[in-house]
Amino acid sequence: MGQWSRIDDFHPEQVLFDAGEAWPKSKTDQLLNDTDVVPAPEETPTPTPKTTDLGQRAGYVRVSSADQNLARQREAIGAVDREFVDELSARARAQRPGLEECIAYLRNHDELIVASIDRLARSLVDLRTIIDQITAKGASVRFIKEGLVFSATDQDPRATLMLGILGSFAEFERSIIRERQAEGIALAKKAGKFTGRKKALSPAQIKQARDRIDAGESKTAVAQDLGVGRATLYRYLMTDNKR
Repeated sequence: MGQWSRIDDFHPEQVLFDAGEAWPKSKTDQLLNDTDVVPAPEETPTPTPKTTDLGQRAGYVRVSSADQNLARQREAIGAVDREFVDELSARARAQRPGLEECIAYLRNHDELIVASIDRLARSLVDLRTIIDQITAKGASVRFIKEGLVFSATDQDPRATLMLGILGSFAEFERSIIRERQAEGIALAKKAGKFTGRKKALSPAQIKQARDRIDAGESKTAVAQDLGVGRATLYRYLMTDNKR
């Protein structure tokens, strides 16, 4: 059985590389010292947040009568930064303070959300005018029900065409409704069942208004107190004079 040979210790400086160069002790010491040093991890630069010029989401809701509920429109529109409301039927833009305030409020990059086209305008001409006013300010209009978006930077000809078609159908539908109402009133009158719309002012109120005006009060103040417009008050006063 073979035996192990004697093992002799030798210094690293006696080790020769292929080129015949000995390993100096200074390199051994440096290697031992370097293993005790843990290199610091490289710092990852913190990303700078990008600033975006995003506008606000505004919502416009309108009901045709005071007893209607706004909840359905608000649910369709969703969360907004600012809401504008008109709660009474109005044929003229001057009688819609919520809409006027909304248009004045909108700024560049803002978006106006409306549940449907018929909540924003009552005619195609009015609708086109409102949209042009909003887009001219750099804002956009989104109609939830119709799925249409109008903005100054993104003019989709299909959306413009659809706007005209929908607006025309809306006007046509209203004209049909008015025509049917007129036919119904005519038939009711012929049958002696039509009593007409309830008068805005009673004879006692007309007399009260005339007395106040004769006493020096302005017609505007009197009309406001009676809850009617100036034109309505004038009409009743003129009709009363002819009797």
